[in-house]
Amino acid sequence: MASSSRNRGRLLPWPLGVPAAVGACLLLLPLLGLLVRAPWSALPRILSDHDVLAALKLSLLCATGATVVSIAFGVPIAWVLARVRVRGISALRALVTLPLVLPPVVGGVALLLGLGRRGIVGQYLDHWFGVTLPFTTPGVVLAETFVAMPFLIITMEGAFRSSSRGLEEAAATLGASRMTVFRRVTLPLVAPSLVAGSVLCWARALGEFGATITFAGNFPGVTQTMPLKVYSALESDPPAAIALSLVLLGVSVILLAGLRDRWLRPGTPK
Repeated sequence: MASSSRNRGRLLPWPLGVPAAVGACLLLLPLLGLLVRAPWSALPRILSDHDVLAALKLSLLCATGATVVSIAFGVPIAWVLARVRVRGISALRALVTLPLVLPPVVGGVALLLGLGRRGIVGQYLDHWFGVTLPFTTPGVVLAETFVAMPFLIITMEGAFRSSSRGLEEAAATLGASRMTVFRRVTLPLVAPSLVAGSVLCWARALGEFGATITFAGNFPGVTQTMPLKVYSALESDPPAAIALSLVLLGVSVILLAGLRDRWLRPGTPK
């Protein structure tokens, strides 16, 4: 009787099982279609094309640059959100995480209005320093940073909130300055979350499309990243678009199955 009761307890209730199966199919069937229709025999030729290699190189370079910028500015923002208690901090949190829900194209338009040659800040950058960001490679990095940094901020804010302050207080009582405590105590405590947040940030930057094409354009060798190359190839060479999509899919699978699983495995101390 006890064994039968345990077996019934392990059965998945159909009101949960059916929607779960439908949802899984909804997520997996498009990926299956990509694998089934992939031009496997032509894959080496497509991926060795000069324009494809240029787009891949630019994507890796810009995504890495966006991640570095996000770490430099996102970690301090996350610390402020987690540790500082002043009026307006909730509004700041809402604003810095807004790109998570903002349509990327709208983000690109906002970047143009703010940092374009006639933007509220961009006009002075152009007039005083001769710096123009739209339709340049640095513009790609900026667009990717805009959409990817919130992923790092959210991850790090949670890590700062949950990290023990006992060691920080002990270091402070021994005479360590705030920056020394942050650098030698706080950062090592949140290092796993920093790695996980950086990986998610890098992956989001690698797949960015809307803000990039709006703010930086789609110029081969200058601003054409892999997602933009897929979009261009879909109109003229669908097999090439599928092959390039496989590359991005492979990168995503490697990141999620490797790094993310290593640092965010359930039960792992954070």
